[in-house]
Amino acid sequence: MSERRDEEDAGVMSLLSDVATGVGRLVQGELRLARAEATEGLRTAGAGLTKLGIAAVVGLVGLNVLAGAAVAALATAGLGPVWSAFVVGLALCLVALGLALAGHAALRLRGIWPGRTLRGLRRDAETVQQGLTETGGRHV
Repeated sequence: MSERRDEEDAGVMSLLSDVATGVGRLVQGELRLARAEATEGLRTAGAGLTKLGIAAVVGLVGLNVLAGAAVAALATAGLGPVWSAFVVGLALCLVALGLALAGHAALRLRGIWPGRTLRGLRRDAETVQQGLTETGGRHV
């Protein structure tokens, strides 16, 4: 009878060891997924910041051209040079606006938050809780 008890204890210990190993692997996998999602989100944020930087430079160039157009309008009463500078400045400002909007859209936080990992962790917790409920909270 003592041998049977020892075999059952060894089986329980082996089972607990397997569960601990499985939980460890699960946590490591979830952490790798969270790291990958965060890296992807940071890359997207970096691209958005780059676009915002380019938009700022192009916007300054556009403002410079518009200022040049205003100076030219005051310096000369002719229509040709003023309107051409105005059109070029306006076009550059529209390009800057487009880049700024694209950069703003890229910086939305939904890409940085590890949503898939959190959903996976919730699902894992629900599965463990369901397993405990089905066994009536009994241990092996």
